[in-house]
Amino acid sequence: MSATFASQADLDVKQVSFTRLSANAYAYTAEGDPNTGIIVGDDAVMVIDTQATPVMAQDVIRHIRSVTDLPIKYVVLSHYHAVRVLGASAYAPQHIVASRDTFDLIVERGEQDKASEIGRFPRLFQAVESVPAGMTWPTITFEGRMSIWLGKLEVQLLQVGRGHTKGDTIAWLPEQRILFSGDLVEFDATPYAGDAYFRDWPATLDRLAEMNASALVPGRGAALTTPELVASGLRGTRDFIADVWRQVSAGVAAGQDLNSVYQATLAALTPKYGHWVIFQHCMPFDVSRCYDEASGHADPRIWTAERDVAMWKALQA
Repeated sequence: MSATFASQADLDVKQVSFTRLSANAYAYTAEGDPNTGIIVGDDAVMVIDTQATPVMAQDVIRHIRSVTDLPIKYVVLSHYHAVRVLGASAYAPQHIVASRDTFDLIVERGEQDKASEIGRFPRLFQAVESVPAGMTWPTITFEGRMSIWLGKLEVQLLQVGRGHTKGDTIAWLPEQRILFSGDLVEFDATPYAGDAYFRDWPATLDRLAEMNASALVPGRGAALTTPELVASGLRGTRDFIADVWRQVSAGVAAGQDLNSVYQATLAALTPKYGHWVIFQHCMPFDVSRCYDEASGHADPRIWTAERDVAMWKALQA
């Protein structure tokens, strides 16, 4: 490989924050590392996204136990990526909930994605040997929407459109207007779009904006604790996706090859977004997927460890 993956050079330990958004909602964040959402109901706890390994999930559990001793009955998968789901066993939940689209993606590409992500993000898979063999399988799936009641507290699980993946699920507390977006929204962190739907994502974000959330837990970045910060997170993510699409689709229309489009897109976006977390890591994957979509490949191709290496080597040449 002509250059080391940016994430493989990322060895700094991140500072964890545990932010209280309401009497029921908390955000476990770590300076741009993957976030976990926590909802504490009357009789049970729900966790949204699990961390990458059971050992890493133990720190989330420790923070949960600082505020409640209620059982953790539900784990919700916002999407299928390994870094979000492989810690699930640590919570010993009664149910793991995901959209049917996410279930289908696990069947189709879960094993390949697991190998790919562990190779890309070694720091994020601490004690990877603690991950049980096989996949993290949902025990409940839904299409479109469903409600789970934690006593008298309603949690709505919704699919509002494709974006980060085709299976994206958000969790919504309607009475408190608190939103857990998964990787549909990032804050001061680069959206990973290697499995994305660039044409759909902006409209999906517009639907999230129409919900008028008072607070939002993004997939990466700090918890957004005011409507103004929520709007900023939505706008930043939308601008990034639109800017990548605009740049890449113009290159495809001009008949340029992937390498040329990547170099031009990287140069064009670095001044505005280069300071965001994992920018150098995400851009090769984001541009590759966007180039495919603009070239007529409606659905994302499966990433494998071998494809990762070949793509990175070609674009860094």
